[in-house]
Amino acid sequence: MFAGKVWWITGASSGIGEALAEALSAEGAKLILSGRNVGALKEAAGKCKTATHILPFEATDFANIPKYAEQAWGFEGRVDGLVNNAGVSQRSLAVDTVFDVYRKIVDIDLMAPIALTQALLPKMVAAGGGHIVAISSVAGIAGVPLRSAYCAAKHGLIGYHDSVRAETAHQGMKVLVVAPGSVRTNVSKNALDATAQTRGVSDAAIDNGMDPAVAAKRMLDALKAGERELILAEGGEAELAKMRRTNPNALFDAMERMVAAGYARRMGAEKK
Repeated sequence: MFAGKVWWITGASSGIGEALAEALSAEGAKLILSGRNVGALKEAAGKCKTATHILPFEATDFANIPKYAEQAWGFEGRVDGLVNNAGVSQRSLAVDTVFDVYRKIVDIDLMAPIALTQALLPKMVAAGGGHIVAISSVAGIAGVPLRSAYCAAKHGLIGYHDSVRAETAHQGMKVLVVAPGSVRTNVSKNALDATAQTRGVSDAAIDNGMDPAVAAKRMLDALKAGERELILAEGGEAELAKMRRTNPNALFDAMERMVAAGYARRMGAEKK
């Protein structure tokens, strides 16, 4: 189902995006790779076996998003799949966090994928449909500590894509929402702290998380199976998503206990 198709991946220079590019290429897909770091995008493209087009841009350059959508469409005269993957996380208590953190994370993690999808969706519908993959998070299902801005954006990402799925399924569109737990990427290292600065250090949970290549394979398997939601997590993280939908009070109690036991301090996110 991927051979000869054109897939556009944002945040393609590392982590899940890069692994997904390699996996799609191995299945015969042509690729459009986007992100800010041109050198890293070229490295990612070098690992792919099929035709690739590098389309660098800033995700929050909202005024020019329609132009980038036109350029992506012009690569092969269509886009069969869009992966909304670019994003940034957070590690700070809400009480300490400046508003700029919320503005930046919501713009990058929510408004940017909405803007890109809105620019591309009419073309995809007119062409008979296609696939959209939204990379949300377990934190987009369960509100977890130190990630209030990230949770807000990722919850919104799920709601938006669920609505788009409902509205366009009869027009040939298929939407898969992916909610990863800990995957071995730079997401924690690149997260914003309470003052909107890059954190610069990783978490043990992330460092010991799922291999991005495994995550990419599971996503492709979900696409092949026609799934509409994939909880890409294991163990306790998968349980968080399940609890939010089946026993929310138990989840709320567990999150409160975690903070009371010093989680913020252990994560270096508590003011001294």
